[in-house]
Amino acid sequence: MKELGEYLRHTRISNGVSMTEAAEDLDLSTSQLENIESGNVKAFKDVYSLKQYVRQYAKYLGLDPEKVVDEFNSFLFEHTSKISLDDIRAAQKKMEEKEKKVKSPYTKVYKKPIPLWPFFVAIGAFVVLIIVIYLIVSTINKAPARVEELMPVSRKESYYEFTY
Repeated sequence: MKELGEYLRHTRISNGVSMTEAAEDLDLSTSQLENIESGNVKAFKDVYSLKQYVRQYAKYLGLDPEKVVDEFNSFLFEHTSKISLDDIRAAQKKMEEKEKKVKSPYTKVYKKPIPLWPFFVAIGAFVVLIIVIYLIVSTINKAPARVEELMPVSRKESYYEFTY
């Protein structure tokens, strides 16, 4: 990429175009053009946008954009062919982890809610059972009312009862 950048810089200078003039005409920043001419690929987030910038720049300088893009593609092929298989797998794993973190209402799997009505029915049945047991036990243990003992006794009767 450095050779391609040097070629673009040499062509720009031989055409008599300044860096700021080229940046204004292409609607790019001067730092972007400097990075293209120095071959600094890491300054760009996207290689495909860099490819379009290189195509635009070559066209602007009067070069054959297809030949320049082919040179750029050969650089990309050489650069990407040097990446080890382990690095590619690690990058794929990292991308999969990022995809798992993305949550959307369209891709989210909703769990079926657990129905609560059986729980409330069981509690209600238990409460009714306790009430029924309490009523049964309270009626069984209830002693018959002693009406005789509770009746008022007159004074004469009580006197004669004790004197016998």
